[in-house]
Amino acid sequence: MAAESSKRSKLIDVTYQQLHLLLSGYEPNTTPEQTGEILQARIDPLKDLRSPFGKPNAESRRRVDSGSVTLRDGVLVRVEQADKDFIFAISARFNIDEVEALVLFRSFLYNEGNVLQEMESNGDDAFMHRVVDAFSLFYHSERRCLARLLVPIFRAQEHEASFFHTQAAEILPQIIPDGPAFVQGVVAHYVDKTRAPLDEASSNDPRLASRWAKENLRDQLVLLEILFWAMWSFVPRQGPIVVKIYETAYEAKLGSVQRNATLLLDEEGARLQQDCAAVWLLLMVEVLELETFSDNGNPEVSGPPSTEGMYTSHPDSLKRIHNNYAAAAVLALDECPPAFRSFFDSLDVQSGRPYSKNREPVHALMLQRVLDPSVGLLSLLLSLLTTTPLFVTSIAWKTDSSISEPNAVAYRSVVKGLLIALSELVPVELIPEFDTYIDVWVALLGQSETRSFWQYDMTKSKARRAILDVARSRFPVQFTPLLRLLGALTGGGVDYRQQGHSLLEARAQCAQEVSYFLENLPTACTGSQALYEKVPERYGSSSKALGPTYINLRPLKLPGGSILPTRSTGRLLSQDSEDFVIVSWQCEHSGWKLLIEALVDYVRRKRLIPGLPTPAASAPAVSRTTSQLPVILRLEGIGIDVDPHGDSSVVAVALDLLRTVISDNRVLAAQVLSSLESSDPTRSTIGSDTPDLVQLTVLILEDALMRSAQQRTGTQPELALITSAMGLLAGLLSLPGYAPRVWLFARASTVLFDSPRTRGAMTAERAVGTYATTQALLNLTHALWTEASGTLLAPHDGKARLIEIKEEVLLRALRFVHVEVWVEHAGWKYAQLGTRFEVGRLASSLYADILDQVPPDKQGPLSLVSQAVFETLVSKATNSSISPLISIVTSSGAVSHRIHASRRLSDLPTHVCRSGPCLLEQALCSRAGSDSGSFGGGRHKADPLDVLTGFVEDSNTESTVPLESIRLLYALCSSLSMSQFSAPSIVGHLSDPEATVAALVGVARHPYHDLDVRLGVWRFMALAAEKEPALGQLFIVGQFRAPKEAPAEGKEKSKCVSALEVAREMVAGWNGYWETNPQLLAAVLGFLAAVWQRGLEHKPTLAEIRKDSEFWNQLAGLIKEDISPAPEYKSNELVEIAGFLRSAYHESISLHSYRVLSKASAIRIIGLDIGSDPAPSATEQRTKPESYCSVEGIFKSEEQFSDQLHDAIFNAYDPTLYADFSEKAKGSFPDLALKHFDSRDLMGERELGDNFAFVGTLLQMRMELSNVEATDATFNLADEFVHTLFSINLNLSLAYASTQLGQSWQALLVKVAPFLQGDVKFRPVVLSLAAKISPSIASEKRSGDIILTAHGVRLSILLALLELAWFSGAVIGDEKQEVDSFVKVVGSIHDIIVSEWQSPIESVRNATQSPFHRTLLQIIYFCAMECRGLTHRPKPLSAERRLVASSMIHVALAFVIDALRSVFDAARTRLDVDLDADMQLLVAVFEQCTRSDINPSTSFWLTRCQETSVLQSSMELFAKTDLSGLSTLQHTRARKQALYAPHVLTFHVALASIQSSAERLASERVLVAYSNSSMTMAISSGQVDVTLPELPGERSPAHWAYCVMLSVVSGVISALGWQKHFFDAEASGFIQLCGNQITKALLWTVGDPLTLPLVEEMERVVNLFYSIASSAPPEGHRNETTQKVLSAFSTKALLLLQQLNYTLSHPNHLASLIEPVTAEERAQLEKDSRLQPSQSIATEVIDPISRPFLAKLVHRFYNLTSNIVYTLIAISPAEDILRGSQYLPSRSALVVPVTFKAVLGEPASMGTLIELASGTLDTLGHLISRPAGQALTITAPTRPSERPLDVRAAILATRGTIEAVLFYATTQLGAWVTTPELLDAGAGTADLLEAADERPSCFPERVTAITERMRRGLTGEISSELKVVLERARNLLAKCQQTTGDKQSAVDITNVLLGFLNQRVIGSP
Repeated sequence: MAAESSKRSKLIDVTYQQLHLLLSGYEPNTTPEQTGEILQARIDPLKDLRSPFGKPNAESRRRVDSGSVTLRDGVLVRVEQADKDFIFAISARFNIDEVEALVLFRSFLYNEGNVLQEMESNGDDAFMHRVVDAFSLFYHSERRCLARLLVPIFRAQEHEASFFHTQAAEILPQIIPDGPAFVQGVVAHYVDKTRAPLDEASSNDPRLASRWAKENLRDQLVLLEILFWAMWSFVPRQGPIVVKIYETAYEAKLGSVQRNATLLLDEEGARLQQDCAAVWLLLMVEVLELETFSDNGNPEVSGPPSTEGMYTSHPDSLKRIHNNYAAAAVLALDECPPAFRSFFDSLDVQSGRPYSKNREPVHALMLQRVLDPSVGLLSLLLSLLTTTPLFVTSIAWKTDSSISEPNAVAYRSVVKGLLIALSELVPVELIPEFDTYIDVWVALLGQSETRSFWQYDMTKSKARRAILDVARSRFPVQFTPLLRLLGALTGGGVDYRQQGHSLLEARAQCAQEVSYFLENLPTACTGSQALYEKVPERYGSSSKALGPTYINLRPLKLPGGSILPTRSTGRLLSQDSEDFVIVSWQCEHSGWKLLIEALVDYVRRKRLIPGLPTPAASAPAVSRTTSQLPVILRLEGIGIDVDPHGDSSVVAVALDLLRTVISDNRVLAAQVLSSLESSDPTRSTIGSDTPDLVQLTVLILEDALMRSAQQRTGTQPELALITSAMGLLAGLLSLPGYAPRVWLFARASTVLFDSPRTRGAMTAERAVGTYATTQALLNLTHALWTEASGTLLAPHDGKARLIEIKEEVLLRALRFVHVEVWVEHAGWKYAQLGTRFEVGRLASSLYADILDQVPPDKQGPLSLVSQAVFETLVSKATNSSISPLISIVTSSGAVSHRIHASRRLSDLPTHVCRSGPCLLEQALCSRAGSDSGSFGGGRHKADPLDVLTGFVEDSNTESTVPLESIRLLYALCSSLSMSQFSAPSIVGHLSDPEATVAALVGVARHPYHDLDVRLGVWRFMALAAEKEPALGQLFIVGQFRAPKEAPAEGKEKSKCVSALEVAREMVAGWNGYWETNPQLLAAVLGFLAAVWQRGLEHKPTLAEIRKDSEFWNQLAGLIKEDISPAPEYKSNELVEIAGFLRSAYHESISLHSYRVLSKASAIRIIGLDIGSDPAPSATEQRTKPESYCSVEGIFKSEEQFSDQLHDAIFNAYDPTLYADFSEKAKGSFPDLALKHFDSRDLMGERELGDNFAFVGTLLQMRMELSNVEATDATFNLADEFVHTLFSINLNLSLAYASTQLGQSWQALLVKVAPFLQGDVKFRPVVLSLAAKISPSIASEKRSGDIILTAHGVRLSILLALLELAWFSGAVIGDEKQEVDSFVKVVGSIHDIIVSEWQSPIESVRNATQSPFHRTLLQIIYFCAMECRGLTHRPKPLSAERRLVASSMIHVALAFVIDALRSVFDAARTRLDVDLDADMQLLVAVFEQCTRSDINPSTSFWLTRCQETSVLQSSMELFAKTDLSGLSTLQHTRARKQALYAPHVLTFHVALASIQSSAERLASERVLVAYSNSSMTMAISSGQVDVTLPELPGERSPAHWAYCVMLSVVSGVISALGWQKHFFDAEASGFIQLCGNQITKALLWTVGDPLTLPLVEEMERVVNLFYSIASSAPPEGHRNETTQKVLSAFSTKALLLLQQLNYTLSHPNHLASLIEPVTAEERAQLEKDSRLQPSQSIATEVIDPISRPFLAKLVHRFYNLTSNIVYTLIAISPAEDILRGSQYLPSRSALVVPVTFKAVLGEPASMGTLIELASGTLDTLGHLISRPAGQALTITAPTRPSERPLDVRAAILATRGTIEAVLFYATTQLGAWVTTPELLDAGAGTADLLEAADERPSCFPERVTAITERMRRGLTGEISSELKVVLERARNLLAKCQQTTGDKQSAVDITNVLLGFLNQRVIGSP
């Protein structure tokens, strides 16, 4: 069997419904070529509408049975065995081809959900039938949509601007080669459909039968639509075709004749029949081409009959049409639909009488009959235009009409052609029911583009504009008709859902025409009362068209202020029997002025302004043309036609016209309002106190609201007047000259936004369930906010005061909206459920806009309003505040299902997800909202998250709803992840997490789903994988747990497709996405990067992918793809994209940026995968993962590696754009700042392009509203600001993508280091690349936070390269290329340090948001280390290179010292982990750069230290630092050290290690600082313990600090030498302070526990006294204090020496004393205990291989012992004794008792020393048998400074111990022998530490007299024993020297000591 094709079939993926939406323009992401490709494979089904899916046949069945089928598009599809039964059942059920059944079934499963998983399968026929039943709806929909495809193809073929016009022109002739034959076939198919019987499957089931009949009627409706559009532009209207259409229409009774009519008696069936009838009527009028006759005149009927062209060329057909249908339309009228019966009844004329008795033509008689009011033609047209889904989109949605394209232009054109034909045959003024005729025109024009009327109809003929001329001639007597027509002609009735830039432009042009027309009316109509009265009749009912002409004898001043000169002519419009004489005068005047006078008159008559004078009937006024006084006519005097119910409707129409004209066109609005108020006639006739338009509107609104509040319950308020006034106020707010007045009157109003008074109209609305006033109120509030926010940049005198007024009004309005609308609206009664969601949408959009445009967390103008909203809804929210929003979300799903079921689709909710994340987070966590406003009871109380995820996958909702839903889910997940408390898991709030995840994955996978929604889903899945472990695991795996059992053979496998699998599929085709949709590719790779970020958690799932070399090669191929140079980003042109103005460079920048971002994500994935493997042990070799192997070639190729790094360090950031923006803003808009336009979107959701960082739409709005002057210069300036903002966003997009690429490369370089570090050949390449990129880093001259971030990334890349070079070998080799590259890097580092543009010291001081100094410090540390290595090379560096290195070291030290001072000062003010890390790096670099091998002179940096007072600052910080770390216990536990103290002490250690700096340290009184630290009391009392209870398992930081302090003091004392004053003044005081603690360390015994920190403390104490002893003067010149200190130490040292001798002699006992402190020590000790000792118990020699931990401790004890002895040697005059000085030793010279006894608890004696030397010789003898380089311990060191122990180190330690002990023992014995009187004086000394130690003196008080004989005997024994040890030592030390290879020792100390012993001791008398 052939393998399935890797290419997916568009026949399966793209349904016919989706293709219909695509061709209709609802899927903008498909190219015309792709559309043509999809259509090409479906030409065959489109040719045959009767059987588009064929019939069952043996060949198709055989192909399906074979298991693989090649479809029409060439894609090979495998057919599973389990699918065949379903395919054959579908083929049999619907009588279609088996292959087509396969395609439809697969498409159903792919696009509608796998019903095999949703239904419970028992493997029986019932399950099969359920699946087929579920498939039937899909099948009928696909069949209809297939036929509907012809409609958009017809339209595209006619319309050249269509996006696939070329493809349609090519494909349509292939589908329909013969147009007339196609029409005949469609008509015949329609007739067959009306006569079709029920199918067998439905005949026995009434429910199925009714559904079948309705599906059949829907198919008929589709055929009628196809017929209409075919005849519209593709097929000529030939006579036989027209006749056939009329015959079919009459035979079918406009679709009412149906074989299955009894199954269509319900509401839905009747509605479908009415739709068919409406289409039939349009079709019958369309084929007559009435508008063509109107345009081209009468048809030509001369000449021979023609078979081509129009039906008028066919005499026979024309005759049949006239005789059979025009005159015989009365047949079988009893079966016609009721809506059309009166119309056909009216056509009952005598067809046999061509002329009447008045000899009028038949067509005239027919017109008279048709236009008779009793016939109702106009009523029928009005009903068609206003109540049928064919013309009203909202009705089509409400009833779920099957009309494919409601309210199409072609439909309206047919009706318009009929109306124009009527107006050409009958004068408009003679048409009865003139008001209805006006209503028809208003309904027709109000729902269409009216630009064609002004551009074409107004100039084409008088008949086309007759309706407007007649209404104008009767104005203002008939006031409302003209205003209603003009209101419709502004285009204000266009559906808001279809608003776009082109429609707004057309509307603006129409409004301009309306404004000009009303401004320049050529006629004025007046009326005066006759001498008699009569019952009024409607005007225009007379049969006479013209009347007498009138001439005025006196000038008249018309309403509006225009003067009618004397003897002007006027035409009589009224009849003789009328009550009024109505005359239309030829006089040009302004209708706008008349309109404002009507408003003033209304206010005057209502007495809304007390004291407003009433104009006189005749006021003196001078005429322009005559000296006669004109007669002033008032509105009530000219006979204005007022509604019987009052004149509020007239005012409402006037306000509506004003609103529609001034809306969205500030220039036109300014002109109109200027015309209204300039030379105001009312001011000259009434007075100067006439209110302006704003005051008039507010007064009218307040009056209407007051009257509504005072009306009785049940009385309908004047809602039209209220909504019109509010709408006009909202429109006036967009005008700079009127907006301040609106604010002032709104603030002064006591009615507007007043709960008791405004509530009246809203209460009346609640009774009926319609909320026009509420919506108008919300729109007005939104307009108030838009004006306030949009005009923040506008200059204004008293701007601050006006902003205060705006805040006051807005707070009052928002308070009213919140209390009266937001909190309550969920419980109101609604006539349409969609109104509830519209009210909620308006309110939530208002809240969201406030929070978006003015952030509540920033102070500034209008921040009070934003903060109030934030407090109300978030920070201080109550359940009543949150419940409405959550109620909308939770109930919308149930409501939508109910609406669908009731076929009221206009009620469907839209935009229900406009909210902020914090609000929904609170609602989710509290589970609020599901109890309020539910329409479906308890079972519909869904969790908000279930509803939101349902919106995402629901393709039936409005396109913005899924997008807003997934964005809200993303924001919620992000918000919960940052919660400080235990945030709830999203998975826990999903009723079926697996199904939800599967649905979201399906959306992300679907290639024809909305792109923005797919991107949102991928981003959400990436965030979930990173922040929500449970949900992320579900996305990655697809289910919570794997199935326990594999499915049985033959059963359908239930496999969930996970997001990870979908991502792998898409990565496999990355090439296509790279070119066409890199944004989607970046989102997919971002998800994979998030998965690998949590790779350890998903290790089992990723195991297979990690081994897939193909996957990694695909990613490597993406990484190797070349990136084009950065496109131009300086915007200079705007284009319209999706209704918004965008930069012309947006697409190119977006494509480039997302390609770079895709590469960055791919690199990050590989880096994360490489780093996911655990580090191997020391004996194991690291295995190369497949991910590394895929990119290894890049690192091996220097050219590729160099190109990739060049892309990584490139950054297109341009800081001059910010400077340009700020500079322009200073001169024009001082309040303009970029920070006010920061995007509120989360970073992960921002789109790279011209709206990336700053909101361009907000700037455009504020520029537009703040542009008061509205001149070309100001518009150009505003465009410049917008272009600059777009340029900034475009540039930041490039910079962001480049930064991400650089960070990914830096991370990858770190991860690949283990595989490249051991390659010495790779080191020159790395150094060369570092030398190439470092100059570009150093030469950076741009500034700003963005470039600082890029600078940090570049330095990180440089550091990674240097680390690769560092660990590739010990030091840089001798090759000239390597040295040159390194020196170039050093020189660049010098320039980077001294850079003014990216100053590292500013980075240290936190003056930048992107610090980079830590990376730079690490680079400096590396360079300093390598420079030290170069100085020790055999071949010295050249002077030039040394100068480069020295220069870098100097500037580095200057930077480090300044930074240390800054860090020390900052650390004194706060506890900060970042400061601690900075301090650590700075001290480490300082320590390296002050080494004498690279910086021999200390004068420079010591001077710098003195200038900056950094030493003093460190002392002050040390005094305030908590050395124990208890104040920051959490940090101390995590870092195992206290803050600041370790680094300050390390800094002091570095200074103390150099003599000159140690002197400076002493001069800064370091000992005073140490004596006044935070643990002074603990030290003085001897309570600094090794551990703390608060830090179990860790060494006490205080103890560590104490040990370091001892080291610093030792270094300082050693450096100062014999400077007596320093020691006397400070050092002695410190020793006294530490006396108890020192004694505690020196008095350790073998019975006490032993810890390694205690050993270190003993070592530091001994070193301290050694420094004192070695620096003190000789014994005879010491002062008393020094002598006492040293004598006291000698006493304690001998006691400790005795203990050490015992422990070294008994290592097993030593092992038992050890108490581990840290976990590492415990592990090492346990390892020692598990190993069996291999040494002899008798010898007690430790085998270091088997017991490494104990061996290291013994090694340290030997060093400690030697240091103690060396200190005792320095204290005593041992050297003088050995030299045989003439001066006799003093009393303190002999401190060692001369005895063989070695008793614990007593001081060490001569016997102790001899025993110690002997035991050490045994150890040395054991060591010299091993190679010198052999490692004795392989475990990790316990201290950072500790190195692994080898044989050489152990030999040197033991040798030093032997030499020291033997030297001290020999000299002590010599002193005793040569000076016997010392014993007479006693051997004890006073103890300086006696106060701290209450134990008795070591020596007895009684001096025992020793006889000469006893002395000689003891001397002989001791000297003999000592001599033996010396001789043994001489032999071993000689062998030792051979083993270690140490040739530096020229003197054998044992020979010297033996000579001294023989001559001075043994040989002495």
